[in-house]
Amino acid sequence: MSVVRRGAIDKISASVPTLDAVKEYWEQHVHDWKIATHAPGTPEFFAETEAYRFEKLHYLPLLVDFGAYADKRLLEVGCGLGNDLARFARGGAIVTGIDIAPNAIALATANFSQRGLQGEFRIMNGEALDFPDNSFDVVYCHTVLQFTPDPARMIAEIRRILRPGGQAILITVNSRSWLFFLQKMMKVEIDYPDAPVFHRFTIAQFRELLSPFSSITIVPERFPVATKIHSGLKGRLFNSCFVGPFNALPRALVRPLGHHLIAFCCK
Repeated sequence: MSVVRRGAIDKISASVPTLDAVKEYWEQHVHDWKIATHAPGTPEFFAETEAYRFEKLHYLPLLVDFGAYADKRLLEVGCGLGNDLARFARGGAIVTGIDIAPNAIALATANFSQRGLQGEFRIMNGEALDFPDNSFDVVYCHTVLQFTPDPARMIAEIRRILRPGGQAILITVNSRSWLFFLQKMMKVEIDYPDAPVFHRFTIAQFRELLSPFSSITIVPERFPVATKIHSGLKGRLFNSCFVGPFNALPRALVRPLGHHLIAFCCK
């Protein structure tokens, strides 16, 4: 794959991506969790994928107060299985989830039904949101921007449908992260490297894309945790020789290397 420079984005792609290609990819991969041992759509599947997700992303509930949006209209762009959205729903938010992949919407709907939660789910392209201006109090978008052909367009749409004073919580990947360094030096796997499009952003590039918002705070996060899905020598070396020493370094020193960039933006 080649890296193509375009404006404020470093894009990794084997070919020019289309929304149809993105839709087909996620239709096939939304349920593709290596940690899962139960059939997709079962209560056990949702439980184990959620447990693994929040073990790996243990920082997320510390930065995003899922219970702070009671009675607020909240949209998740790229809801996937709906595990994050379920936490907002349990906190009292009035939630809507959209995803470009019909299989994702089917799974998220089943997830909510099994938990007894209320939510609206729609198949929709995040670059062309079918909602009126100023429709939502909050928009949440977790690691979706890097997989869409035109992230600037998606950001513009998110801002459009936010009410004045509304908040967008937008999470993407940091091109200067520790994980991309390990990928290059030791061939460590990253999630969905074969996606039709995979953008990478520096902190400055991400801030530039978010410039239409009135205020922007970007927090780099996601630092190494022990892997449960990689075995063999590489997995043992990662767990024993890398995770502990890296996390022993002063966080102020390594924070710019966080794999995720979490933006809190106001309209």
